[in-house]
Amino acid sequence: MEQRTQADRDAITIEIGYALVSACFAGALAFGAVYGPVLAFSLSPAAGRALAVAGGIVAGSVFLLRVAHVLWRFARRPENDGR
Repeated sequence: MEQRTQADRDAITIEIGYALVSACFAGALAFGAVYGPVLAFSLSPAAGRALAVAGGIVAGSVFLLRVAHVLWRFARRPENDGR
């Protein structure tokens, strides 16, 4: 097994940063899509809490799926096979 070059380590660092930033953005959009009606309409406090919880669950799921997708896609590139 070969040592990774500095360029390889930098590429991995950039990809992890991209995965986290894009996942935060996607999670925020998902939360806004679920919780948005509470801000736009006058809903009951119980509905607001329920949508906040649902939005948090959806946002967390979208975050994790986005990070996994970006990093798996990066790992499958031919130039990242470790040779």
